[in-house]
Amino acid sequence: MATDGEERTTRWPRRLYEEGDEPDPRFTLANERTFLAWIRTALALMAGGVGVEALNAVAAEPSPIRTVLAVALLLAGVLCSATAFTRWVSTERALRRGRPLPAPRLAPVLGYGLAVIGVLACVLLFVTGF
Repeated sequence: MATDGEERTTRWPRRLYEEGDEPDPRFTLANERTFLAWIRTALALMAGGVGVEALNAVAAEPSPIRTVLAVALLLAGVLCSATAFTRWVSTERALRRGRPLPAPRLAPVLGYGLAVIGVLACVLLFVTGF
């Protein structure tokens, strides 16, 4: 059985687990649940982008607005998934160091970005008849 010091060096990312003290497991598990929620959000955004582009592919007349909407949804999903792990690491590092949690950088970007995507969807629905 590995001692606490040996266990720390076998977990990945090793650089993270080598610093600070073990936080309360409830906080670590909550951080993991938040990470998984961001991943689910990313998957939903990407699925929406694929769905919009699938509609565009079968439409009698493909719309460039649909393509822009699909690309915007896909990029929002990629951004969300790419930053989810970084957010998990910085939160875990703050927990291990006993420091304040980092401010959410992705939430405002995603919020405003989805507002723009929603406006594009409204334009598609009400102006072009989708």
